[in-house]
Order: sequence, then C-alpha cells, then structure tokens
Amino acid sequence: MVFNYDVVVVGAGHAGCEAAAAAAKLGAKTCLITMDMNKIAQMSCNPAIGGIAKGQIVREIDALGGHTGIVTDRCSLQFRMLNLSKGPAVWSPRAQCDRAKFIWAWREILENTPNLNIWQDQVRELLVDNQRVVGVSTYYGAEFRAKCVVITAGTFLNGLMHIGRVKIPGGRCAEAASLELTESITKHGIRAGRMKTGTPVRIDRRSVDFSLMEMQDGDHDFHKFSYLPTERVAVEERNNIPCWMCYTNTEVHDVLRSGFADSPLYNGQIQSIGPRYCPSIETKLHTFPDKDEHLLFLEPEGENTNEMYLNGFSSSLPLDIQLSALRKIPAFRNLEIYRPGYAIEYDFFDPTQLTHSLESKVINNLFFAGQVNGTTGYEEAAGQGIIAGINAAINSSVINFQNPHSNGESKSAPLNDGESFTLQRNEAYIGVLIDDLVTKGVDEPYRMFTSRAEYRILLRQDDADMRLTERSYRLGLATEERYLLMQTKREKRDAIIEFVTNFSLKPALINSALESLGTTPLRQGCKLEELLGRPQINITNIAPHIEPFSKELDRIIAGDVRREEIIEAAEIQIKYKGYIYREQQMADKMIRLENIKIAGKFDYPNMTQISIEARQKLQAIQPTTLAQASRIPGVSPSDINIMLVLMGR
Repeated sequence: MVFNYDVVVVGAGHAGCEAAAAAAKLGAKTCLITMDMNKIAQMSCNPAIGGIAKGQIVREIDALGGHTGIVTDRCSLQFRMLNLSKGPAVWSPRAQCDRAKFIWAWREILENTPNLNIWQDQVRELLVDNQRVVGVSTYYGAEFRAKCVVITAGTFLNGLMHIGRVKIPGGRCAEAASLELTESITKHGIRAGRMKTGTPVRIDRRSVDFSLMEMQDGDHDFHKFSYLPTERVAVEERNNIPCWMCYTNTEVHDVLRSGFADSPLYNGQIQSIGPRYCPSIETKLHTFPDKDEHLLFLEPEGENTNEMYLNGFSSSLPLDIQLSALRKIPAFRNLEIYRPGYAIEYDFFDPTQLTHSLESKVINNLFFAGQVNGTTGYEEAAGQGIIAGINAAINSSVINFQNPHSNGESKSAPLNDGESFTLQRNEAYIGVLIDDLVTKGVDEPYRMFTSRAEYRILLRQDDADMRLTERSYRLGLATEERYLLMQTKREKRDAIIEFVTNFSLKPALINSALESLGTTPLRQGCKLEELLGRPQINITNIAPHIEPFSKELDRIIAGDVRREEIIEAAEIQIKYKGYIYREQQMADKMIRLENIKIAGKFDYPNMTQISIEARQKLQAIQPTTLAQASRIPGVSPSDINIMLVLMGR
C-alpha cells in the first residue's frame, strides 16, 4: 500500500517529535513513523532535561514554537537553575522529569497536531530516485512517498548493547535494533561510522538507606522552561521531589577493577568511541587512577515509581561486578536493582555531509537530525529536529509551488520564499551546534557546552524569546500569542531600563538602605543604573527603599504573572550592559564574513596560493560562507585573507 505525504519523519525520539510537529504546524502533510507509539520521546538515559548549555537549547526551542520546554514543565519533578553563582551567560536551567508522563505529554501534543499522522512500523529502506529522496518503505510492506524525509533514528541503527561479554542487538533496553536502514542510505554515497554511549543501573528506591546520603533539593522560584505563562500552573504544582548524592570509595573501585578483563571497553569487544564528557565509571577509574572517590547522583524516574537512576555510574561491566561494587557503598549495602547498566554501539552519519539546514549534500530533500549526526543528549537532538522539520516543510512547499499539480495543495508562494531557515552562531546555541557539526564534523559523540559558544553572553537562557520568536513568527511557526507575549515583555523590560537609566539618587535618601544591604554609601548623587551595577544590589532589594521606583515597577508590570521574569531580564541588561555591547560588536564583525558567500566560487584543489591542508578541508566541507570557512580546522587566517584577495575584496 502506498501513502503520500509532504514530509516523513523516521523515528519518534526527541529530534523526531520536534521535526514532525514543526513540519506539520508549517502546513506540510506529515507522517511520523515509530517502532513503538508507547515510547514516543522516550528518555533512554537520565529522565532529565537541560543542564549546562543544554537548558539554553531547550529555551531556544520553546522560543521558536517547539514543545520540549512545555512538556518538561508539565512533567517536572524538580527544577534547578545551575551556575547561579556565576554570571548570567552560563546560567542553565535543568529539570528532573517523570519519564512516563513525559511520553504521554508528547503523545498528546502530536496526536492533536493538525496535518500530522503517526504510523507504528519499522522503516526498512530509503527510496531514492536520481539522487533525490522520494520516500521510505517499511517492514509491514507499506510505502510512504514523500517530498522530504527526515532521519532521526537515534541509537537504533544496527544498535548493539553490551553487558560484560553479553551482546544483545537492540536500539535500547528491550527494544529491537534497525538492521537494514543504514545500508540503504550508505549505498547512495553517504558515509557512516560507529559510536558508543551507555546508561547506568536502575535502582529500587526501597533498598536504599537515604540517611547515609545527602539530599539535593530543587529551586522554589519562578524559573521554568517555557516562556508561555500558561505553563506556570504546572511549575507551581510540581512536586519538587529531591535528588540524592553519595560517593564511591576504594572498595567499590577494587571490585570494579576486578571486572576489567570482561569489560567490553578494554577487552576489544567495543571498538567505537564513547562520549568524553559522560564517561563510564570504568573509564573514570582508568583516567583518574589516583582518585579515591567519584560523586554519584541518585535521581527519581517518576512520581509514582520506586525506580531511580544512578547518575555517574554508567557502565558496561558484567552484571555481578556492577551489583557487588555498588553494595560496597554504605547507602547501597542492601541494594536491589531493576536492571544493570549497559553500553550501546550504533551507526551515525558524518555530519559534514550536511548543509546548515541539515539537508544532505548527497541526496536532495533528505534531512538528518539527532544522534545519527554524532551528537549526545535529548536537547541537542530536539534542537536539530526543529530545524530539520522547518526546512523539510520549506522544501516541500517549494516542490508544491513548482509543481502545482503534484499531490497535496499547491501554494501561491513557497514557504519562507524557499530560503532555508538557519541560525547563526551569534543567534542561538542551536546555531553553534549545527555549525560545529557541519563545519568540523565529529570524532566522538558531541555534547554542547557554554564554552563552545564564542558569543555566550548574547545567547543567555533569559532572552531566547527576544532572539528567536520574531523570526519564527514571521516564518509561521511561533503563534501570534507567543509573539505578542514577547513584544509586551520587551516593552516592559525596556521601560524598566529607561527609568533606571534616567532616575537620579541623592546620598541622603539612599545611604541608610545601602548600608543595610552591605554596600558602600554614596558620596555624591548618581543614576539608579549605576547603583544597580553593584553586586550587592538588585532591583528586588533596592526598589522598596526608592518609592518612585517601586511605584513605577508596579505601574509597568501591573497584573503580569511574569513579573519576576521581566525584572530579571531587565536587571541582566542593566548589570552587564558593557559586556553585552562589546560582544555584540565582535559578533557584528563576524557577520560581515557570514555575508560573504563563497559556495561554488573556488576550485579548491587548484588553489596553490593556500596550504594543501586548507585545500583538502575546504574541498571536503564545501563551506557556504567565508565565516564558515574560517572555522574549519586546518584553514588558517592567512588562507582566509588570500581568499578575500582572490574575491577582489
């Protein structure tokens, strides 16, 4: 049987869910194909969303009109804003979630999204005609014809799980691997490789002695993921179930080392490369042999389950070694587990074969997103997914526009005028992520960090809506409601900034308050903006001492449930004004290079003026702009200058 769609998304993980929802919301008739509808957006590893830089990505997805932030707020068990002791450039939201509720919250959204159908089946083959994707076929014998296909297969492609010397084919625990799809893709000239990741043991809460652990509570404030005020109820009602901390010890390490001979990581069973920044416990012992303890976090899997996740104890050691080692930890001396940790090997595709829209350079209208591009994490996957889904919808609308008699309704004009929707490095962490992937490639699983972003003070978690919502609204993805909420928030934020910039203070009226707040009294008058630059002073603690300011705040934010959010946004702009301005100047300079298009303008193999390495790298990557070329490892500043000269600039 043959089905016809504009966009087919293969895989319903975090990338696939965002891709399918975005494409459908933009008007593309979309089908999401998944092996198990009861595992949609499954949190294969830790049931948590966010973290360092990852939380910023989720807020960007929300600002674009995606759903990961909304689902997280609805399913949150505990929320924390990480790095609050540092500057706002690295503040990062993180939420522990109810794994089961997360699946059903996503499923409810997808099942009620217009233009979107879900099909439970396994994709067997990619259908290609003249280097253009035309659909997929499945094991049930169905054929899905499509103008665009998005591959978001996660760890399922030829997935192989390892527990000691035991090897089990599978995409994750108790789920089958996809065994033919990789080969149907690579036969068309797309390069694939192997990567490895792992997940920890799952623990029975009833067997843990929590009196021997340190409790880690969540925050109890206004922070959340979604910018929509309608999601505030979910945040106010969240349970704030605690997490717990404990440490390994030398006895634990001795038991673990006794199993190294049977460790797939060290006996040659696993050849692929694992994640550097989320190492297994055996890798930690190997890398830090002199360290006597390692921190572990015991985290809840849900509100109504005894299953808990042991963060920091990812392992592929034999089952008996894992359990014996854990029982050497005092809090776990009577430990019972639901299942051991395991490692998994899987196929990925070299992301340098993609454009910034995540479309393949080899097969037209074929998109890749998520772990198949060599990344780690739900957040990185979801960020890629929404961009791939947007661009698949754009491409399918162009096909409709050019072929008004093709299947589906013709459009009077192509979506976004047929131009790809991409994000620059100074616009979003998603832009940094995708640029890193397609420009530099990966030789190990990629994880996002704030340090990867050269403009991270411009990419803060508090202002993703200011950066991205208008662009998404113009595209047609973000709703008018979301756009108007962003506009009113900006107006109120700017009104606060304008007041503090112009309001003058006299020492006699404020010095007693300054002393009570632990900061130096004024010797002469100053603007309120200058006072707010002090680390001890913030809008909330100084406003009660300045009646005109307090009244102005009440006037500006009267009745707005986002009061604290708006005040925080204004305060960051005020306190870090100089840093923000300086970084914006740096970004503006780089944008000039981003605007210099070089695709198809150079015959790299014959450019004898630049180094051989630069020629080889440029030929392989085929950068779109001069700025992208400048970020390719092996391309020097002098090579860029020569290219500028050759272009007559």
